[in-house]
Amino acid sequence: MRRFCYTLLVVLALLPLSTISRPFVLILTPDDLSDAAQPSSESSADSGDTSDWDEFGDSDARLDDELDPGSWRPILEPDSGPEPKTEDEAVYYSGVAKMIAAASSGGPRVMEEAASEIEAAATAGNPLAQSALGFLYETGMMREKNKAKAFMYHYFATDGGNTQSKMVLAYTYSRQDMHDKAVVLYAELAEIAVNSFLISKDSPVIEPVRLHNGAEENKEALRKSRGEEDEDFQILEYQAQKGNAAAMYKIGIFYYFGLRGLRRDRAKALLWFLKAVEKGEPRSMELLGEIYARGAGVERNYTKALEWLTLASQRLPSAYNGMGYLYVKGYGVEKKNYTKAKEYFEKAVAHEEAGGHYNLGVMYLKGVGVKRDVKLACNYFIMAAKEGQPKAFYQLAKMFHTGVGLKRNLPMATALYKLVAERGPWISLSRWALESYLKGDVGKAFLLYSRMAELGYEVAQSNAAWILDKYRERSMCIGESGFCTDAERLQRAHSLWWQASEQGNEHAALLIGDAYYYGRGTERDYDRAAKAYMHAKSQSNAQAMFNIGYMHEHGQGLPFDLHLAKRNYDQALETDPAAKLPVTLALTSLWIRKNYASSFLVCFFVLYLLPFLRMIMKNF
Repeated sequence: MRRFCYTLLVVLALLPLSTISRPFVLILTPDDLSDAAQPSSESSADSGDTSDWDEFGDSDARLDDELDPGSWRPILEPDSGPEPKTEDEAVYYSGVAKMIAAASSGGPRVMEEAASEIEAAATAGNPLAQSALGFLYETGMMREKNKAKAFMYHYFATDGGNTQSKMVLAYTYSRQDMHDKAVVLYAELAEIAVNSFLISKDSPVIEPVRLHNGAEENKEALRKSRGEEDEDFQILEYQAQKGNAAAMYKIGIFYYFGLRGLRRDRAKALLWFLKAVEKGEPRSMELLGEIYARGAGVERNYTKALEWLTLASQRLPSAYNGMGYLYVKGYGVEKKNYTKAKEYFEKAVAHEEAGGHYNLGVMYLKGVGVKRDVKLACNYFIMAAKEGQPKAFYQLAKMFHTGVGLKRNLPMATALYKLVAERGPWISLSRWALESYLKGDVGKAFLLYSRMAELGYEVAQSNAAWILDKYRERSMCIGESGFCTDAERLQRAHSLWWQASEQGNEHAALLIGDAYYYGRGTERDYDRAAKAYMHAKSQSNAQAMFNIGYMHEHGQGLPFDLHLAKRNYDQALETDPAAKLPVTLALTSLWIRKNYASSFLVCFFVLYLLPFLRMIMKNF
């Protein structure tokens, strides 16, 4: 197995995280392996230091409000958040409440009151308010858009412990290729996210739903996100009430993690899990074991955790991971037993469980009960990452960051840390934004997606931009001195699409190309349009291929080259057979240009027909 990491090209398509960002592909070659000498270790099955085994966390599970101080949860979920601790904090929450109200229906006057209260609290040194004020300066809401001031306030807020501003700074540094600074912040944020996960399972994460699929509304995804109002959920609930154990488990999962548009309700989730285990449902047994071991929503009880995991392991091999962890830590058992832990992890690996690969990787990386072997640990982490285990991404990020096991590569470490960090508790903004959109409160949804966009979430960037383009005045976009002018809306949408395109969104890149080609919200620039279309083409976008062919045919931003024009038209048709009509007309144009260079037909195609082909192509 060791040769796997030494000699082969490894491609990890991290698709399980593509709900958060664009699909991410990690390519490892032998050159990525660290040349550093293997650390010596005298560790054996009877020794080992678990002081570094921090990937699971030993402290009681902390609430999201503790992990994400300044969360807007008290405003968006009344009676669910903590009470303000100081007068400045009370002013901050009052300002946030007015800001959200203004986005819904209050308008500029209420937004100005909100901005003034937030600024007063920020001036008094409150880091929560400093973060919100940075957001106002970044977006230009009732304040002059000023990136320098936005950065300053986020810097102060980060220094005061605000995690959302830390996300903003990390994203800002990464956009500027300042990976030495971005990697430190993303590492801290990723650690917070990892410590909020369950012990060995891939904790489900709130899925940031893409409001649009290309240029159209993503109706199927939106339908499935209506929570208790969704017909599929109602059918599932009916099945659960009739005694279907699998349905009970699924409903419990939805409530426990707050998925599919449901508000998180751990008490209700536990009731469903307990009903499911009465029917012998092993996944519920395993999850109860994980929950009791973490103390997440219940009082921590390692004895109960071991009991539930042992029952689950009789039918579910993944439960061996939790049992192995308890033996590593000596929780719920007589004493630590690394040999026993390793056996349980190996049983999980024998059934191709990602958690088992990850846990063995940690044992070999730390030298816990085994001789330390960083390269073997690398193998295990790669296998776990291939199955979508986010903790494995975290470990690979640390390897790239520190140069242990893999050659130091800060850009790669930054990208991997970012993937994990985006699973942190601040992702709750996505739930509230989608809930607002589904209820028809477009302005509130736009505000919340704008906040997430500032944190670096690509889906939020494209959602906020799409709302601006689709709803225009109804987006409740507020600018420097009132509701956004057409120019302010276009500029803000352009900025959001640009950020999304930087993160691999081909539809965003296509729209940026159109903006530069037609001069929408910016000056016309064929060269920049061509670059944007090239980026979209790299993501196999047929419209971009057609547009590149068109620009080659007319020498706009690209060299005049009929041969390359034909090649791109052909590629567009190969990528999307539905584009047959516009591609056929375009190829006809090329044939006429070649064979009747000075005829009336060429003038007709150039002056009248071809300008409409791009418009026709957009409908395919």
